[in-house]
Amino acid sequence: MDKSRRNAYGVMLLVLIGCGIMAWVEGALRPVYPVKSALKIAVFLGCAGLYTLLSGDRRPFRVLRKAGAVRLAAPLALGVLVLLLGGYALLSPWLDLSAIPENLAAKEGITRETFPLAAAYITLCNSLIEEFFFRGFAFLALYRAGFKRLAYGFSALAFALYHVSITDGWGSPALIVLMVAGLTAAGLLFNWLDREGSVLPSWLVHMGANLGTNTVGFMLFGIL
Repeated sequence: MDKSRRNAYGVMLLVLIGCGIMAWVEGALRPVYPVKSALKIAVFLGCAGLYTLLSGDRRPFRVLRKAGAVRLAAPLALGVLVLLLGGYALLSPWLDLSAIPENLAAKEGITRETFPLAAAYITLCNSLIEEFFFRGFAFLALYRAGFKRLAYGFSALAFALYHVSITDGWGSPALIVLMVAGLTAAGLLFNWLDREGSVLPSWLVHMGANLGTNTVGFMLFGIL
């Protein structure tokens, strides 16, 4: 087996292990959000670090550099923000999201008082660790190895399925399926934005998306 193929298998295995560990943390341990966030950082960085140690490829940790796609990402981030808020305004009469605050309090320990801090972390930091793992590691390592179609599909699908545990209990199965489909499409877009080797473009758009969903959260908690 040549080195590039071996590295590709290693990337996919480590991504699946990382997602599996976090799914177990979400489903079995169910820690409060600060603990879960610390575990997520440790697991995602650890998986990428193990790949670097075994392969000698340090590029997954060199993905925060300038990229031409940032110029496209800025208006995309604003567009995603407007689309999410506009979609919520249009569909809110048919969407029952009233259980989300209670679900967050029970599952994550996030209350009306702590939500603003959690929202800031999710928008700025959580988006970065996810872009590092799913784009800087999962996508770009496979893409550079020559497995471009696999890189797009695997990274986007892993990104979407990882969020199943987060969306669990937030709505009907149909709504969850719709969200996973949307996340897969978003993952494909993020991959395309990062094809130059930097996660800055996808991070910017991801922040716009998180800002939109967190603004909805502020409304659901009665803060706005």
